[in-house]
Amino acid sequence: MNTSWYQDALASSLETSKWEHIPVVIFEQPKLAAAGVAQEIAQLVRDREADGLKVVLGLATGSTPIFVYQELARLHREERLSFRNVITFNLDEYYPISPEHARSYHRFMREHLFDHLDIPESQIHIPDGAIPRGDVAAACERYEKQIAEAGGIDLQLLGIGRTGHIGFNEPGSSRRSGTRLIHLDRLTRLDAIKDFQSEELVPRTAVTMGVKTILQARRIVIMAFGEHKASIVARAVEGEVTAEVTATYLQDHEDCLMVLDQAAASQLTRIQTPWLVGPLDEMGLGWSDSMLRRAVNWLAQKTGKAVLKLTDEDYNSHSLQELLSQYGNAYEINLRVFRQLHNTITGWPGGKPPGADQLPVTQPRALRSLSAAVYPKRILIFSPHPGDDVLAMGGTLLRLAEHQHEVRIAYQVSGSGSVKDEVLQRYLDFHQQVGGVPLPKDRSDARQWKTLKAAICRAEARAAARVCQVNPDYLHFLDLPFYEKAGDVYRQVSPEDITITARLLEQIRPHQIYAAGDLADPHGTHRICLEILTQALKQSSGAPWFAECEAWLYRGAWAEWPIHEVDMAVPLSPSELACKQRAVFQHESQKNQAPFLGGEGREPGRSAEDSARATSRLFDALGLPDYEAIETFHRWILA
Repeated sequence: MNTSWYQDALASSLETSKWEHIPVVIFEQPKLAAAGVAQEIAQLVRDREADGLKVVLGLATGSTPIFVYQELARLHREERLSFRNVITFNLDEYYPISPEHARSYHRFMREHLFDHLDIPESQIHIPDGAIPRGDVAAACERYEKQIAEAGGIDLQLLGIGRTGHIGFNEPGSSRRSGTRLIHLDRLTRLDAIKDFQSEELVPRTAVTMGVKTILQARRIVIMAFGEHKASIVARAVEGEVTAEVTATYLQDHEDCLMVLDQAAASQLTRIQTPWLVGPLDEMGLGWSDSMLRRAVNWLAQKTGKAVLKLTDEDYNSHSLQELLSQYGNAYEINLRVFRQLHNTITGWPGGKPPGADQLPVTQPRALRSLSAAVYPKRILIFSPHPGDDVLAMGGTLLRLAEHQHEVRIAYQVSGSGSVKDEVLQRYLDFHQQVGGVPLPKDRSDARQWKTLKAAICRAEARAAARVCQVNPDYLHFLDLPFYEKAGDVYRQVSPEDITITARLLEQIRPHQIYAAGDLADPHGTHRICLEILTQALKQSSGAPWFAECEAWLYRGAWAEWPIHEVDMAVPLSPSELACKQRAVFQHESQKNQAPFLGGEGREPGRSAEDSARATSRLFDALGLPDYEAIETFHRWILA
């Protein structure tokens, strides 16, 4: 594998801006980043083997290092790289938990790494989560001694939690802390619900290497992927060193590298507001329409002014003199951006009937409808889980149906994993009360249990579709196989997933596609569903319908698109917003059940409503029309 690109990225990371206190390297995709990190580990293993020496690795668990471990396994399998000279020490383990537990880190490491390599069993070390409470302190001391006897850690692999923790060193951890038992922060436990299915089942404590132990590693590589990590990454890299964000301690390490994908890097100053770092031309950037909108929107919010009220002085005093030099004066800039924003607003997301006025000629050519002459259209909406469709675009869904388009919805996974046992039990009890045939009351038949949960999700999806005036016969429940793999938390795309999706595309031959573009969790269902759709569309690229198909990405329940990424904004009236809420309410099994409530404790329906209203307020503040709510979409250019 040619890794020159990774070496170039490492070299460029040393030229970080003055804002960054940890060297940072940014990759387009998590898999590219992980492949590079795996190659660095592999090279270290080879070099030490050539010298007849052992290499000591500190390893992390969780979704972030999965791709690294997959690449290491591939190197061993296909390139015969031996790991017999490797000694490993894992960062942490839940407590109390048995090594055989499906969600223990012992089992995680075996399933994802150790069972695929030739590391001797005696050289693998993971904190014991099953020992008696009274023995934990002594076991932690032995762990520290084992690391020292191995010669210390050569390379420590880290992830970062949303609280800023490294290992399980939660906010407040001392820089001098060693391996110990620690109480887990509630946000950390909420993030673990996806593994344990309910908050009640997530352990409250864990054994973790301390900050001091981690900082003694000779090299540290910390990785973060996904939008949900962007905020804490920016604090870790650019903020002050503080015990409240233990990852900031890494700023003082002599050889530490932060490896990010573009989503996780999105709130770094050089990405979010690069004009504050220096001239864009010197950074290899330019003032594209998107960058121009980003800067002007940022300036408007910074000054509290509408776009058309910004002055030359506003631009000069906020490091945007470069824009004035390029466009001449504030008026020209303001007018250009205002027109761009105004042209995103449309009450006709599927286009207008023949003879009606279409989008203004000022609309960028790339955003004009590819199938403007077709009316009504065949519209295919992909919803990862049942309910994602109405949460994110329920008002738009209603508008499309009212305009007589053929609206079809494809639910990509069954959603059974998000239905709690007690919800199903309630339905079973009802069934028994009305005289139905006997049904299981426990989990003795796991397959039937999942089937019944999926049936609940389907019934709710049909009810929500009826509220939005969508014909229930136009609903497609794909039940993609990747989601149904029992016990596999970190699911992977299979050829069958792509085939099922491609078959539906060929059956419908849509003029418009809507899909979930909320990639906050790079290993979540939304990401995998979009990857499957992407691959299916590639297979369909030669079909006649593909050339006239346009695609739009919507976001999830907790955030709309940033204003500079909005290509279509669909305003909602009070009655349309109320209809959306009624549709969301049909997904009753999801009420208070969704494992990702953004740490805010809000129900998804309330979050979706608040998000749509907040977007409308932002448009209003920028000087655009004031609506009850707005749903936003980003144009997805199909290759």
